[in-house]
Amino acid sequence: MRAKARNEAEAVTTEMTGADILIDSLKKENVEVLFGYPGGAVLSIYDALYRSPIKHILSKHEQGSIHAAEGYARVSGKPGVVIATSGPGATNLVTGITDAMMDSLPIVIFTGQVASNVIGTDAFQEADVMGITSPITKHNFQVRDVKDLPRIIKEAFHIASTGRPGPVLVDIPKDVSNMKMVPGDECKVNLPGYQPTFSPNVLQIKKLADAIGTAKKPVILAGAGVLHANAGKELRAFSERHEIPVVNTLLGLGSYPGKHPLFLGMGGMHGTYTANMALYECDLLISIGARFDDRLTGNLDHFARHATVAHIDVDPAEIGKNIPTQIPIVSDAREALISLLDTETRTPETEEWRKQLAQKNEDYPLWYKSNTEEFLPQRVIELVHKHTKGDAIITTDVGQHQMWAAQYYSFADPNKWVTSGGLGTMGFGFPAAIGAQLAFPDQTVVSITGDGGFQMTLQELSVLQELNLPVKIVIVNNQSLGMVRQWQAAFYEQRYSQSLIPVQPDFVKLGEAYGIKAYQVHTEEEAEAVFSEAFAHRDPVLIDCRVSGTENVYPMIAPGKGLHEMIGVKP
Repeated sequence: MRAKARNEAEAVTTEMTGADILIDSLKKENVEVLFGYPGGAVLSIYDALYRSPIKHILSKHEQGSIHAAEGYARVSGKPGVVIATSGPGATNLVTGITDAMMDSLPIVIFTGQVASNVIGTDAFQEADVMGITSPITKHNFQVRDVKDLPRIIKEAFHIASTGRPGPVLVDIPKDVSNMKMVPGDECKVNLPGYQPTFSPNVLQIKKLADAIGTAKKPVILAGAGVLHANAGKELRAFSERHEIPVVNTLLGLGSYPGKHPLFLGMGGMHGTYTANMALYECDLLISIGARFDDRLTGNLDHFARHATVAHIDVDPAEIGKNIPTQIPIVSDAREALISLLDTETRTPETEEWRKQLAQKNEDYPLWYKSNTEEFLPQRVIELVHKHTKGDAIITTDVGQHQMWAAQYYSFADPNKWVTSGGLGTMGFGFPAAIGAQLAFPDQTVVSITGDGGFQMTLQELSVLQELNLPVKIVIVNNQSLGMVRQWQAAFYEQRYSQSLIPVQPDFVKLGEAYGIKAYQVHTEEEAEAVFSEAFAHRDPVLIDCRVSGTENVYPMIAPGKGLHEMIGVKP
């Protein structure tokens, strides 16, 4: 007994380095996967990681690390964790940090920094990471004393994953990684200035309930906040109880079943005619976890101009920012929906409204030309849906393929759609698919990407090769920067300045160089056969789909136009 007590006392008083404290803190936060790339300023941290059971994924570029962490966070709901060295290692993360900030993803980033005594002297591989990342993080820290490290890490995870999620960066000078201290008691989060509102004001809920009871043309706009709050079940129950149609934002797809009779589709620039006309004509707009960005609203003078607007959002800064709001409700989306379900509410008389919307949907469905021998990109998406039975995790970059995937891959369940919404980052989708596959090893993950965006992060094929991750890569290859080409055709008199890319690598040989099965298909028949084989086994596959180079994404709201002024609504 005395020996045991002595050993326990020694354990308590044993000094630990800052690097060991960091790894120990990650274990306490239940971090299972770490995405990163080593370098001089983080060597002590990687030495501590060498002795740790935490799984480390070595990307081939820091941008790959952070996009993979985004994909992991998006589908799992757990913070994605990234580590990079000082200087160029940290600055290579900037695009991904900004992307996570705009799309509200919980990411915790640890960057190495030059030694404390040379900060500000333009030392080798020094960059002002605090200054660079202040506008693009929810919060950032620089650790100057190892004694502060356990508390800062605890606060970083708390801030990243509560309220409106977002990226938090911790900058660690390399001398702090080597400093030693005796760990104290488990630290607790104490942030008096950061107390996000979680539950709604009951009086505001009552106001909304009253407005619902008198509405004739209500519609729900469900954004990513519904997914972050795990509120899909409550959203469906609420809409079904009161027979209120639902529109999704781009990032909200999956929060409501895509085949549900009350679902109107995606709203916004390339949304369905029915969804956009519902937003235009409604008399009560209930926005839940959406931020009314410009790609959703079109010209603000024409957005929900006849509607009472109720806005439920966990971030008070979003309420009233773009759209005047009559019923503001600061709350977690799930808590607000639970409160609404518990509040006595008269179900509005929406039968005539729903009949009007059903007729619009029948008259103006999504369409593409079918009387052609060309292999169309829309059919690629439909074939992916068919061969995955609509149950895959889908990741995309930005552009035409992204919009076609949003339009033609109907999501039945939440957290299956991973895309770059706010920032619109080319190169996002493929590494995000790696992160999603690591979060859910047994699920089918498909990276639908363009031939332009894929070439920005294709070096991460090495990760598939190393780990044999069964990600399926489907390149929608129209030999152009498709959305740029579409806008040049529509608004720049077909002057295709630097948007056509006929000279490309052989993607089949590229895949094979990484030991990955690869195919090229030119017709729907070829695609059927290749997809059948590719989705029948659990190996990584690359499929280069050579599609029509002249297809455009329709319908579309041109810049400066309102939701009711869509073009390409009919063939």
